[in-house]
Amino acid sequence: MSLRHLIVSAAALVAVATAARAETIKVGATAGPHAQILEAVKPIAAKNGLDIQIVEFTDYVVPNAALDAGDLQANSFQNQPYLDNQKADRGYKIEAVGLTVNFPMGVYSKKYKSWDAIPAGATLSIPNDPTNGGRVLLLLQDKGVLKLRPGVGFKPTVADIVENPRKFKIVEVDAAQTARTLDDVDAAAVNTNYATQAGLDPVKDAILREDPKGPYTNLLAVRAADKDKPWVKLLVDSYHTPEVREFVLTKFKGAVLPAW
Repeated sequence: MSLRHLIVSAAALVAVATAARAETIKVGATAGPHAQILEAVKPIAAKNGLDIQIVEFTDYVVPNAALDAGDLQANSFQNQPYLDNQKADRGYKIEAVGLTVNFPMGVYSKKYKSWDAIPAGATLSIPNDPTNGGRVLLLLQDKGVLKLRPGVGFKPTVADIVENPRKFKIVEVDAAQTARTLDDVDAAAVNTNYATQAGLDPVKDAILREDPKGPYTNLLAVRAADKDKPWVKLLVDSYHTPEVREFVLTKFKGAVLPAW
């Protein structure tokens, strides 16, 4: 057998061995940027012997339930305050294993081109879950729109509003529906992944936008029992690469920001 054939045969054996060692995991993500970023992670992970199957969801509730039940091995869609709230409410044994990206929350309007144009007594829709709804209330307080009860932390509710000088009417709806309320309200606070799905540009279209700071960085999560398994490090390391960072910056043009 020639040297060339020996080299080709050896390469083939390495490829077969690598394929045999490859581990397959299902990673849940909300449709839009989270799933798109995982598509960029997937070929990098494959080179490291990890086969990622992406499972898309349309809301924020099911991905943690599916992970806790063992239908997924990991998910990518939430921030730490949301995960903490879900664990407290539902008893999930889920842990964060790596940071992913920031999605600054935005307020949008089809009726008004600037926040200053929003009239007194206007109706604002916000997400109805404690984390995302509270996040909007903190944004409105940061911008001087209203005042919240001291010591509310990261999950204030409408009941914690102590001053609302412009008499805004706040309507709470499911986070996935906020963009759809834009025809019916004066303004709506919409998470970036739902905004992009609705054709909104978070950089150009938001009339009020959260500063990309604080605890709202998104994360990769796994079951607590799995957090020290080798594939978890492979997943995080594959995500935290220059290639994925460049993809995020190029694809989303400031609407989504790398957090590593």
